[in-house]
Amino acid sequence: MSLALYDTWSRTVRPFVPLQPGHVGLYCCGPTVYDHAHIGNLRTYVFEDVLRRALELNGYTVRHVVNITDVGHLVSDADEGEDKMEKGSRRTGESAWDIAQRYTAAFQADWRALNLREPTAWPRATDHIPEQLAFIDELVRKGFTYRTADGIYFDTTRQHDYGHLARLDRAGLRAGTRVAMGEKRDVSDFALWKFSPPGSRRQMEWDSPWGRGFPGWHIECSAMSAKLLGPWFDIHCGGEDHVAVHHSNEIAQTQACHGTRLANFWMHGHFLTLDDRKMAKSGGDFLRLQTLVDQGIEPMAYRLLCLSAHYRSSLRYTDEAIRAAQSALDRLRKAFASWPRGGVAHDGFVARFNAEVNQDLNLPRALAVLWELVRSDLPPAVRRATVVHFDAVLGLQLSEWVAPAHEMPAEVAALLAQRQAARDAKDWALADRLRDALKALGWQVDDGPTGQRLSPSSGAPATPRKDSTGADDKVTKLSDSVWAP
Repeated sequence: MSLALYDTWSRTVRPFVPLQPGHVGLYCCGPTVYDHAHIGNLRTYVFEDVLRRALELNGYTVRHVVNITDVGHLVSDADEGEDKMEKGSRRTGESAWDIAQRYTAAFQADWRALNLREPTAWPRATDHIPEQLAFIDELVRKGFTYRTADGIYFDTTRQHDYGHLARLDRAGLRAGTRVAMGEKRDVSDFALWKFSPPGSRRQMEWDSPWGRGFPGWHIECSAMSAKLLGPWFDIHCGGEDHVAVHHSNEIAQTQACHGTRLANFWMHGHFLTLDDRKMAKSGGDFLRLQTLVDQGIEPMAYRLLCLSAHYRSSLRYTDEAIRAAQSALDRLRKAFASWPRGGVAHDGFVARFNAEVNQDLNLPRALAVLWELVRSDLPPAVRRATVVHFDAVLGLQLSEWVAPAHEMPAEVAALLAQRQAARDAKDWALADRLRDALKALGWQVDDGPTGQRLSPSSGAPATPRKDSTGADDKVTKLSDSVWAP
C-alpha cells in the first residue's frame, strides 16, 4: 500500500505524492525556548519523527527543518502582552539570549533521549531577521499591510479565503470578539513587526524600515521555511493548537507574498491531556521528560506510550498508562534480546506492518501486528529480523538495549567486566579471547560508541527471568498486557 496522509487543508486522507520525485521537504514548528518543553509538546515531535521515518520507509530522502523560536512569540495570540523570551528572562534573572541558549540545549537533549532523528537544519529566528524583513517589505509593497502605533499588521480582509485551514467563521469571530482591538482593523489581523515600546529598550530588537522592534511570531516560520525549503514544499507540521492562528497566518502571508499556501500537506498532532485538560506551561503543573525519568520511567517508554494512540486522537496521560508502557517495553526488550541473530524478516508481517504505517501512520494497528509477531511460533531469528524492520519506524532502539548485569549469568557478567578492563588497557588480544569465550557460552558482544553490547547469540541457553511475583517471565505473558491486543 502506498503512503496516504491526512491533510488538514483538504480534511481528507489522500495519497502522498512528493513535489519532487524521491525527495520530501518537511517543516516542523519547533519550540519557543523560554522554558523547558513538557511531555505534551514532545508528543507532537514523536508524531513528526514517525512521519519522517515512514517517509524514509517509502524510499524518500527527507529534508527536515525544525525551527527554534527565540524571539517574537507573545504571550497572547492576539498580539498582546510581552515577548515570552522577555518574560522568561524576568522569571530567571538571566538574559533573554542566555535562556534561549539554555532551553534550546535542554530541548535538544530531550529530543535525543526520545531517539528523534536529527533534523537537516535547526534554524533560529534571531539568525534570520534579514529574511523576515525582506518578506515583510514585499507584503508592504503589495499592499497587504497597514501601520499602527505598535507595529506593522497584516490585513486579512484582503483575502476572501483567510482561515480556510481552520474553517474559520470570520463573521462569528467579529461578532463574538472579546480581545482588545487597539488599532487593529479586524480581529483576525496579526502583527508582522512590533515596535519596541516607547521609552524602553528590549533585549532583543532590531532596526527596520518601519522602526526599531522585533518580528511577529508567524512571519518567522514563513520566512525560514521558504528560505530552506522554498515557498512551496511538501509537508508542514505542528500541534493542533497551531491550526486556527499560527498556521492560518503563515498561509495568509505566504499566499500574499508567493502565491502559494506554503505546503502541499498540513499535518497536526493532537493534545496530550492530563486529568482531561490540555497540558500547558501556563498552568504551572506541566510534566517534563526528566520528571518521568525521576519517577523511574525511561524516555523510550514515553515514546511507546505516544505510539499507542493515533496522532490525530487525544492521548490521556495517567500514571497507570505510563507504567504499563514501561512494563510493555521491558517485556518487548527481553523477548527481542532472547532471539538469535541471523534470520530474515518475514515478508507477510512486514507487508502488514508497512500497510498500517502507510495508512496515515496508524501506529496502534502497527503495534498490534508487532505483538502478534512476538506471540507467533515463527523461528526466533525470523522474529528478531522482522522486529528490526519494525523498529526502523517505531524507534524504540531495541537493538541497542543492553540487559542489566543482574539478568546475565554470573559467569557471563564476570567475563564481560574482564573484557571491558582489557579494552580500557588496550589489550586487544585479551579482549578478543574473552569475546570468543563469551561466544562459546552463547553470547554475542558488539562494540559501539556507548561501549559493549551483549545479547544472546544463536544457540544461547535460555535464562529464565523472574518478575516481581517470582513467576517465569515468558514471552506469552505479553498477551496479558494492555499493549497486546
